[in-house]
Amino acid sequence: MSTSILEPAPAAACAACSTYRAARLKKLGLDLQASDFVIALAGNPNTGKSTVFNALTGLRQHTGNWPGKTVARAEGGYEFGGKRFKLVDLPGTYSLMAGSPDEEIARDFILFGEPEVTVVVVDASRLERNLNLALQVLEITDRVVVCFNLIDEARRRGLEVDTRCLSRDLGVPVVATSARFGEGMPELLQAIDDVAAGRFVCQPHRLENQPQDLKSAIATVASQLLAVHPGLPNGRWVAMQLLDGDESIAAALRSGELGQMERVEVPTATDSTANTTVIDAPPSVEAIEKILQTADSLRRQVGTQFHERIVEAIYADAARLADRAVTRPGAKQYFDFDRTIDRVVTSRVWGFPVMVLLFALMFWLTISGANVPSRWLAALLLDTVYPMLQHFTAQMGWPWWLRGLTVDGMYLATAWVVSVMLPPMAIFFPLFTLLEDLGYLPRVAFNMDGLFKKAGAHGKQAMTMMMGFGCNAAGVVATRIIDSPRERLIAIITNNFSLCNGRWPTQILIAALFIGALVPAPAAGLISALAVMSVAGLGVVLTFVASWALSRTALKGEPSIFSLELPPYRPPRILQTIYTSLIERTLIVLWRAVVFALPAGAVIWLSANVHFGGVSVAEYVIHFLNPLGVLIGLNGVILLAYIIAIPANEIVIPVVLMMTVLITKTAGLGRGAGVMFEMQSHPQLLSLLHAGGWTLLTAVNLMLFSLVHNPCSTTIYTIYKETRSAKWTAMAALMPLALGFVLTFAVAQVWRLFVH
Repeated sequence: MSTSILEPAPAAACAACSTYRAARLKKLGLDLQASDFVIALAGNPNTGKSTVFNALTGLRQHTGNWPGKTVARAEGGYEFGGKRFKLVDLPGTYSLMAGSPDEEIARDFILFGEPEVTVVVVDASRLERNLNLALQVLEITDRVVVCFNLIDEARRRGLEVDTRCLSRDLGVPVVATSARFGEGMPELLQAIDDVAAGRFVCQPHRLENQPQDLKSAIATVASQLLAVHPGLPNGRWVAMQLLDGDESIAAALRSGELGQMERVEVPTATDSTANTTVIDAPPSVEAIEKILQTADSLRRQVGTQFHERIVEAIYADAARLADRAVTRPGAKQYFDFDRTIDRVVTSRVWGFPVMVLLFALMFWLTISGANVPSRWLAALLLDTVYPMLQHFTAQMGWPWWLRGLTVDGMYLATAWVVSVMLPPMAIFFPLFTLLEDLGYLPRVAFNMDGLFKKAGAHGKQAMTMMMGFGCNAAGVVATRIIDSPRERLIAIITNNFSLCNGRWPTQILIAALFIGALVPAPAAGLISALAVMSVAGLGVVLTFVASWALSRTALKGEPSIFSLELPPYRPPRILQTIYTSLIERTLIVLWRAVVFALPAGAVIWLSANVHFGGVSVAEYVIHFLNPLGVLIGLNGVILLAYIIAIPANEIVIPVVLMMTVLITKTAGLGRGAGVMFEMQSHPQLLSLLHAGGWTLLTAVNLMLFSLVHNPCSTTIYTIYKETRSAKWTAMAALMPLALGFVLTFAVAQVWRLFVH
């Protein structure tokens, strides 16, 4: 008798065993090796969640993407009390109603990953708003610690919070912290350990104040769920999601994924209670469909506003709990520093001028500050290492073609990219991240939201567009903050109109040589700078125009409504910002550029050194492209330079100079066929370009074409990785190129009619 009752146990128990849970977590992208407990870190954006994550893990962390998603994932580890904890930083989200990829990821990890503890980070100065998410988490799991962060800002606002009262009301530990300054972090570690080890048994608060018809409907569906899955730890929350029409939860119920989460007690063969414990077989399809039909029927009965009414109930509960826990002794008026600044930086009058001046300062610091380290790197890589490699390979007896291909071609192109690309990115990205940390970038999105909405795009595209001025590849990755797939595609496709760091050297040089020469010397610098800023401004205009056109053609749709919270201003974390900017943005982008620059260097050298009938391949191609180039106000040299310099815009000018010397047969300049070089003397450089047929029209159209042409190969590769679509990648590459041809052709025709 006993044996027959226990026979199904291994199959049913598998769901609760550690091996099965490890497999489920691996599906969610998490490896349980070298860890005893898994901790999820959840919270609203701008609550200091990342600061808490960094304070707990230090440098023992790494980043990646969630499986099948383009949403970034960070995880790290720490040790406490002799145990190893793996901490997973979930996407910042205001809700778990699965209205966006971020919400879906956070919900699925808490639900299906079943972490030992979910730490919910809330902003102590905005408790009512933040408790909304905490209450939703408490509906899913009963193993929660509330991290009451930014307690220092709450004190600054004159708020006092009774964490003991809040802990009693929520039924879980509540720890006050200021992660930026390390306050409360030991207590948070202890609370996590207590809940993970079972020393603190949570009795989580459940939503109480729903209208009676909702409460009855939830109870009905929950009772049917628990009848077929009696060990389901969050049947009430699943019932709410089914009543809300959540298709992903319904699919998980049909597939058995939810049922596999049952917590079952499996007796051993010697257990004295074996004769009284029966483990049922999986529920039938009919039983599951009956639950779904009941949920569908009750949803129609309670009306179409179920979601809104549940949200209202959650906010009402959050308000009640916050009122009990938060007091303001004496109700003294305090100076609202944030609001005072926002009156200026978000005003209709001063918002845009402040934004333009701030970003102009950032670009000036980037360009000016990069000059010295660029010269140092060039001196090291081009003036020191390059001759050493030439000498070494000659001493080793390498044939001339191998030395040329590897040293003059592949090495030189890579060295050029590193020396020109690294310093500006190493300055721009930390400055950009500091503005992000300070809390200013959401104000930029706020200021520009109306313009992007009129263009049929998303307000957050303002931030991705600004990131594109540092690097278009990084700007493409930054579009992950946009939830709407349609609007994210618009942001990706139009990001190339942001004039990235790699194109600034070309703009500045050509403006100085040709535009500045049109005015007296004292005004040359100012006029050159205005010309470059005008091109950058044109890029912003084209971003709006292209977004408007895409939203009414290939990517039709209405602009989505999104919640934009203006976070409080906070002192930026300078050292951490520098570290994360260099590792997560600068070096990753630079590495991709180097990977593409190596073969490009080989192509550049081969094109100038492989001959047919005494004429190099480069010369054949230049002569072939020259009619098209002249038609659009450029020339064949420039078009070929943009073809073979696609891995990095930084090497366009060196390639143009090398090809011009090659085609004009100029003696005494350069280092040889296929060897890139630069010229410090502006008069000598101007003389060479004039010999190559350059005019003021050529210069103007090069500045325009530098802005409006195909993205570099690093950006194209990044676009494909982010979209997983050859179609949209091709559109992102070809649309600006086609627009560049149209724009330069139009300028050339008007110029020839009215100017020359």
